[in-house]
Amino acid sequence: MSTTPIGSYKLFQKLHPLSLLAQLTSRRATGCLRVYTETTSWSIYLEDGKLTYASHSDKVFERLDNHLRRLSQQIPTLNSAARVQMRLMFETNNENQSTSSNADYHAICWLAAQDYINPVQAADLIEELAKEVLESFLALKEGSYEFNSEITLDGLPKFCSLDLRLIVEHCQKHLRNRQVPIQSPLPAAGSSLSTPTSNIPQTPLSKPSNFARNSDKNNTFSQKHASKGIYTIACIDDSQTVLNSIKHFLDEETFHVVLINDPVKALMQILRSKPDLILLDIEMPNLDGYELCSLLRRHSQFKDTPIIMVTGKTGFIDRAKAKMVRSSGYLTKPFTQSDLLKMVFKHIG
Repeated sequence: MSTTPIGSYKLFQKLHPLSLLAQLTSRRATGCLRVYTETTSWSIYLEDGKLTYASHSDKVFERLDNHLRRLSQQIPTLNSAARVQMRLMFETNNENQSTSSNADYHAICWLAAQDYINPVQAADLIEELAKEVLESFLALKEGSYEFNSEITLDGLPKFCSLDLRLIVEHCQKHLRNRQVPIQSPLPAAGSSLSTPTSNIPQTPLSKPSNFARNSDKNNTFSQKHASKGIYTIACIDDSQTVLNSIKHFLDEETFHVVLINDPVKALMQILRSKPDLILLDIEMPNLDGYELCSLLRRHSQFKDTPIIMVTGKTGFIDRAKAKMVRSSGYLTKPFTQSDLLKMVFKHIG
């Protein structure tokens, strides 16, 4: 294979995804194919021409979480608490960074190591993710690529060895149903290619980091969660719509949610429910969130209880006020389920 300098992926060219995959399959290649566009990248790991993992830098953990959410219907322990803890441990703020360090694969290995999923379920999960990732890859028309035979998943558990041709056929069928233009089928291993391509270049890339360092951290979390049981979350907001959304976002198997829409009566209801964490809206009639937070902090029972201010205001003064009344965090509306769960587990996990 020829060698191209690092950074050559910035020189975009016409791409033939099927031809690239066919070359690698026919050569029974082992390594990692990285494909780049201006905004995203794909990482396709092979061993002896078989697919071991595929990832796409766009919404890495959202995609993984969607598949895990479906799996959770069969695996009760794979609830939102486990999934959010996984994301807190492995997800980074930079999705491209996540992909380059194989954070999503590390997360799957961790789920298996912690017995949330067994090896067969991990293999099925990897296959479903690969179908989704390769479907987007096959639609590519332009970009650049590099292949490195030294970048493998060595040191990490391997759960499957997938036939690329079968996965590509599945993706093509799905793309045809969606009426997305695609190329001709992937040739069988060893057959000639209908579209000539250049040799796949080899470029040194960073190797995957070890996921094992996070195991002790999670064991501590699991022990705390097992001894704690269901967490009680008190939500104080004058909007019933917001309260309903929060209740919908918080898994009933993990959280008992107390909804309070009258800030004046909130203190007594909080005293009765003894929550592990309080979500407190700032803008409420009669008694705003800052005042209520200050009152709660004066009570001995709530001096250390996490209190998260929930608001549409993002200004410096608003955050300064929240700190003055000793709030524990600041959640900006509108927020996603992921935003909410990250904030909750940051303070009670």
